Amino acid sequence: MPARPELVRPDDAAIATAARCTLRAFAALFEALGEGEHTLNLVVDRTDDALIPARADVSVGNAPVRLSVLDEDEFQALCTLVTFALEGSTVRRAVLVATSAGQPQPRACGWSVRDGWLHPMDTVELRRAVIPCPGVNAVHRQVYTAPVLIQHADNDEESPRA
Repeated sequence: MPARPELVRPDDAAIATAARCTLRAFAALFEALGEGEHTLNLVVDRTDDALIPARADVSVGNAPVRLSVLDEDEFQALCTLVTFALEGSTVRRAVLVATSAGQPQPRACGWSVRDGWLHPMDTVELRRAVIPCPGVNAVHRQVYTAPVLIQHADNDEESPRA
């Protein structure tokens, strides 16, 4: 059996830039999702062939503006993985799916991480991404095309891919 490829840690400056980008991405994401209860699921395919999932439950409010997380450790792990996905040198692919509580059923949209940002997935891509494994009970979700998240970068130095 061949050895797993080795991960090469990005330099501190690249990580810091990607961390700032993650903050902007989450600000845009929460603005796009709007008020309510949301579950964020991320799957990262690393360059060392590891698949790493992360999940966090959040509540977003607008009057006053607030973000509450159910589990700080889960949210921190999700933020860390998004940072490395946006930086890109140790991640091949990453998909983020947001499921929002709703009636009569939850709604879901998703973004693929590429070129240092979150890009909306259409409903066909998203349905493929959320197909449950055979024999697994899953919540049925209404899927919709994710909104475009506006990337506010001051200059090329702010892009994790610069």
